[in-house]
Amino acid sequence: MAKEKLGTGEILSTFFDDGVYTPLLASGTVEAAHGCAGGQPVYAVCQNGGALTVKDVEKQIKVLEMAALTGNPVVTFYDAAGAKLDEGLDVLTAASRLNTAIAKVSGVVPQVAVVVGVCGATAALAAASADVCIMAEGAELFFTAPFTSAAHGDKLPGAGSADFAAKAGVAALTAKDAAEAAALAARVVTLLPGNNLAGPSVFEFEAPSAAPDFAKYDAEKAVAALVDEGSAIELFSAFGKNVYTALATVNGNAVGVVATKPEGLCRVCVDKAARLVRLCDAFSIPVVTVVNSEGFVPSASEDEAGGIRAAARLAGTYADATTAKVALLAGKAVGPVYTALAGADLRLAVTGCTVSALDPLAAARVLYKDELEASDNLAAATAAKAAQYAASECSAQAAVAAGAADLAVDAAGARAALVSALDILASKRAQRLPKKHGNMAL
Repeated sequence: MAKEKLGTGEILSTFFDDGVYTPLLASGTVEAAHGCAGGQPVYAVCQNGGALTVKDVEKQIKVLEMAALTGNPVVTFYDAAGAKLDEGLDVLTAASRLNTAIAKVSGVVPQVAVVVGVCGATAALAAASADVCIMAEGAELFFTAPFTSAAHGDKLPGAGSADFAAKAGVAALTAKDAAEAAALAARVVTLLPGNNLAGPSVFEFEAPSAAPDFAKYDAEKAVAALVDEGSAIELFSAFGKNVYTALATVNGNAVGVVATKPEGLCRVCVDKAARLVRLCDAFSIPVVTVVNSEGFVPSASEDEAGGIRAAARLAGTYADATTAKVALLAGKAVGPVYTALAGADLRLAVTGCTVSALDPLAAARVLYKDELEASDNLAAATAAKAAQYAASECSAQAAVAAGAADLAVDAAGARAALVSALDILASKRAQRLPKKHGNMAL
């Protein structure tokens, strides 16, 4: 259970602005309320640690239906000791109806799950289905209770904990306690629109204190120099370590950010990036992608484990997204990485980047094979030819000339160029071809 457990009223008072809210359906294990968080009208559902009855589950469904009607987000605080067993299959079918309701309003209004106590079995399924899942230290999230799993010989350190859920990619954010988790939820809700038809929120902002430095590339520092000062909320920091994902603001407007790290992208990193793009696209939040990567992990084992399928899903997610997309080519954008990540409305190539169908070293070996074999120092000659090829064929200017980028910018002007690109795309409107849905490689 969560340490120093807060009561339902304390959690709601922490979550809502000035602790002011209107109680709804306020009896039983599940209580609901409506108020504002960060100025955003929002519903909250709060479990108080008891066992869930059919009526409790029906309250959650009712709130989701009201949220869809009024166009407000839903934040659910999970803490329940399972279901009332004496209600038998009725509570099971109620849980199934709740799952249907969650799926029905997914992409219509934002859903945030906040795990502050015990969240197991079907409740864990519901929490993991939210757009963003936040978990407090001391809370528990599991399908099978850790002690039950351990009794069957499957014992893992920290199973069911917040850190465990973060490493598994279920919890996007963790907090030290329920109060901090509620405050994080309020901050996340503020950056998300009320619903899929609402316009973006606009915030007061401060320009970043540091200038971009892509020569000494660090994904998190690069993002901090592009977005508004202190606005970034990193998501899934413990999952997929070679890509950085965050919600932030640029010039006061909410954006989602995907920034690759120079190391190779594994299937977990790819899943993480696709997850954020999918969330942003559902609510028309612009996506900013900072590309600088050695590529997808060159490994047959990774391919066997589903790396190619995951990369295809990422490419399909970007291609399918109709929200505004800006790609900042800050370093290496070679081959499949360019194809998957740079399918944007506007592509900004930073001076010094490398944009190429093939790594310049490999290209030099193919294009200048005879000349290199005749040289006295093969390694030095290959490196020289690769540098020559990169400068003439793979530079920012060459990318613009070839149509692989739309604008070449210096690092110092990258934020200004990004602001302009997002401003240009602010009125973007796009329609998908008529279909039930696509069939990307899930």
